[in-house]
Amino acid sequence: MLAEVGIQALDELEELGAVKAYLRVKALRPKSVSLNLLWALAAGLDDRDWRELSAEEKTALKAEARRLAR
Repeated sequence: MLAEVGIQALDELEELGAVKAYLRVKALRPKSVSLNLLWALAAGLDDRDWRELSAEEKTALKAEARRLAR
C-alpha cells in the first residue's frame, strides 16, 4: 500500500511521518484502510508493536490526522 502512494523506502516514510503516510493511503483506499494502519505505521517507526501504543498516543495520532485532513 505504501508503494502505491510513492513511499518506497523506510527513510521516505520516516521523513513523511506516520500520519501523512496513513492519509495518503486512506485517500487512495478509503474503504479498505482502518486506523490500524496508522497505529502500525506510528509504532513501527518507533520499533514497537502497534498494540503497545497507549490510548493517549492513539488519541494524539487521530487528532493530528483530523487536523491534516482538513
